[in-house]
Amino acid sequence: MAKGYWIARMDVNDAEVYDTYRAANAKPFTDYGAKFVVRGGQQHVREGEWRSRTVVLEFASLEQAIACYESDAYQKAKDIRLPVSEGDMVIVEGYES
Repeated sequence: MAKGYWIARMDVNDAEVYDTYRAANAKPFTDYGAKFVVRGGQQHVREGEWRSRTVVLEFASLEQAIACYESDAYQKAKDIRLPVSEGDMVIVEGYES
């Protein structure tokens, strides 16, 4: 079964409130088995435009990734993030070789 991934690119306008979001997302991420593959870190843009922060989360399956996003707990966390950040996020199925 292919894994599922969240790929998010964010510009954070209020780091203190964003830290509250990170604390709030910890439980749904644990509940749905999320594993951080990328969480911030240095970026070296080579093409196009990019946001200041990139996060990649890995889940056991695409279904788990979607279920986590749609969970009440994550939606509450997202409500904290939205007013203090601008970004793009996609849930994508991994490649199985």
